[in-house]
Amino acid sequence: MTPGAAVAAAGHGVGATGSGATGRRLHKVLVVHNAYRLRGGEDSVVDSELALLRHNGHQVVEYIRHNDEIDGASSMPLAAQSLWSHQTTSEVAAMLARERPDVVHVHNTLPLVSPSVYWACARAGVPVVQTLHNFRLACPQAIFLREGKVCESCLGRVPWRAVAHGCYRGSRAQSAVVAATSTLHWMLGTWSRKVTRYIALNEFCRDKFIAAGLPPDRVAIKPNFVDEPRAVEKQARQGFLYVGRLSVEKGVSVLLEAARLDDQEEIRIAGSGPQARQVSATTEVKALGVLDPGGVNQELARALAMIIPSICYESHPRTLVEAFACGTPVIASRLGAMPALVTEGVTGLLFNPGDAQDLARVMRWASQHPREMAAMGARARDVYESKYSPAENYRQLIEIYDAACCP
Repeated sequence: MTPGAAVAAAGHGVGATGSGATGRRLHKVLVVHNAYRLRGGEDSVVDSELALLRHNGHQVVEYIRHNDEIDGASSMPLAAQSLWSHQTTSEVAAMLARERPDVVHVHNTLPLVSPSVYWACARAGVPVVQTLHNFRLACPQAIFLREGKVCESCLGRVPWRAVAHGCYRGSRAQSAVVAATSTLHWMLGTWSRKVTRYIALNEFCRDKFIAAGLPPDRVAIKPNFVDEPRAVEKQARQGFLYVGRLSVEKGVSVLLEAARLDDQEEIRIAGSGPQARQVSATTEVKALGVLDPGGVNQELARALAMIIPSICYESHPRTLVEAFACGTPVIASRLGAMPALVTEGVTGLLFNPGDAQDLARVMRWASQHPREMAAMGARARDVYESKYSPAENYRQLIEIYDAACCP
């Protein structure tokens, strides 16, 4: 195994052919993921699912490559590897022969793993489940956003517009690589024939991927989940909380402007990113920096509401699930999947995307109606227990594995 690929295997007493308390077959799973240089939500989801599977007695094998491998790599070989990685196909083929998993669960493949991993699995006759964490298959930038506005120009089409506009990292060259990878594998039938089951995070995302060309009968829905939060000391709820990447697409500028319009309530902002200095320089908000999970739970437990002000399509923010788990309602942009994830007046409130005045208005109403917000938080907790708990997520995941193994 090369230094660039981290491989680990772990079993917890029950073999792949055993059965747990529910009588389900305990699949042996190979998890494949291309980890990001700056750890993000997808990496956290992968870690949570690995722990969930192992907790429930599954043997889990990992094939993890990390974007730190890119350091010092020349652009042309890296571009070629994004299209088709011979290293991945060779290493994964060897793992499949050695470990003989029942199913392969793929998360991110860009740029080091590449879609060639699906072909290695197909040759070995092992079914593949792919979680669609973002919209990369339909949009090279992955978030359907251009120049601060929602853009679906590449949805269901050859994504040449993304190249022309340099949508991926502001680079036409890098955009061309991502667009070429997607187009090549659409043409080869990789997406339509080499993936047994896809996991979309909600109905909105599923509809977008079907519009992009994925077979509807292969796209299941399973949301993200979080573990039960640790108990924290109860406090009077006040102020608002934002947790996440500090960047334009996340609506940070909208939140800062709303804070300037109405500075009556404290707004606490946790995270890092390109707009960190702007956040620190804004006197109307309190910058918390990067918090560990315990710190996030502590802040959620004392917030009147969490704010998700994104101006792009969100897939299924883990922060929303964390808020619901802590009994904290969410104030979110009325955009993409958010109106389905946040029921207005029931588990939170919505505002017009990109509209700082409307966000300020909603925050003002929330501040003036703490009892109503507390009731929304209680209902948000009920939604967590019924939809986003580890037990429910495990049930859904195993149903998808079963369907992939016995199509």
